Amino acid sequence: MAKYDKADLERRMTGALESLKSDLAGLRTGRAHTALLDPIVVDVYGSHMPLNQVASVSAPEPRMLAVQVWDKGSVNAVEKAIRSAGLGLNPITDGQLLRLPIPEMTQERRKELSKLAGQYAEKARVAVRNVRRDGMDALKQDENKKEISEDDRKRSETEVQKITDGVIADIDGAAAAKEKEILG
Repeated sequence: MAKYDKADLERRMTGALESLKSDLAGLRTGRAHTALLDPIVVDVYGSHMPLNQVASVSAPEPRMLAVQVWDKGSVNAVEKAIRSAGLGLNPITDGQLLRLPIPEMTQERRKELSKLAGQYAEKARVAVRNVRRDGMDALKQDENKKEISEDDRKRSETEVQKITDGVIADIDGAAAAKEKEILG
């Protein structure tokens, strides 16, 4: 295990926050936006690939997305991935082009999206906690190797906890703002 590195921990925690922000940006409220499909992963060629690596996504109309699948053999896999993504989209297949009408935002749909935003936030919180655990483990190992004193370890653990609390607060804030935007 590597030595304790505060900068690396901060970088990894803010990475989880940035990932959450891009996931939340994909949760659109009633308007077609290509970022809506960013979190979708497709099972093709025996592996999991992001949708943008097997197709191009565009928004030709305010309430319509178009997905142009590059390989004819992947159309069904892309359609299945979009249907099972929990975004409430039903693709209309036309050859290698999938049209995705964006449904009107019903109260039920708003609740679903709000719940999805909460799931994204929880995933980010777990990632941050894992980084915190790595940092705490590194500190204990450094102390066991006599590279730092017990006081240094405790001081650094407090620092790691402060960083963690700050990033978790940012995650909660981002999720709350998105839920408020979704629920109108």
